[in-house]
Amino acid sequence: MKICTIGTGYVGLVTGTCLSDFGLDVVCVDKDNKKIECLNSGGVPIYEPNLEPLIKKNVSAGRLTFTTDLEKAVKQSKVIFIAVGTPPNHDGSANLEQIKNVAQQIATSMNEYKVIVIKSTVPIGTATKIKEIINQNVIAKHYDFVKHFLNTLDVLIDVL
Repeated sequence: MKICTIGTGYVGLVTGTCLSDFGLDVVCVDKDNKKIECLNSGGVPIYEPNLEPLIKKNVSAGRLTFTTDLEKAVKQSKVIFIAVGTPPNHDGSANLEQIKNVAQQIATSMNEYKVIVIKSTVPIGTATKIKEIINQNVIAKHYDFVKHFLNTLDVLIDVL
C-alpha cells in the first residue's frame, strides 16, 4: 500500500519512516526544497534517536522516498497523513493556515477515494473544517467518492 506523509518534521518524517519500516511504501512530502534535498542526499534534517539508520534502511529497500511534488504523491497514495505545523497564534490558539492549505491541495489532487489522517496537533473541530475545505475544493468529476468520504467523516466525527 502506498502511503503519503505531508510534512517532514518530527511527526511526519518519523511516522513515514516507521510505516516504511513496517513494509509499506511511503512517500514523504515537504514544500521545503532544502529538507527534501537533504533527505534525498542521505542527510536527516532533524534529530531523533535511531531515525537515521531507519531512514537509510528503508530508502535502500525502496520503501521510503522524498519529494516536493504533493500532487503526484497524493495521486499515487491510498492513505494521506497530514503532519504539518500548527504554531500558536498570539492568543495561544493554533494557527491552522498550513493544514488548511494542505487540505486544499489534497482536494485538488485527489484522483480516487483516499483515507486522510490528521497527525498535526489541532483543536477539536478541525476535522470538520478540513471536510469543508475538501468539499469546496474537490474537482467536480470526483464528487461521488468525495461525497462518500465526507459522509464517512461525518460518522467518524459523530463517534468521536
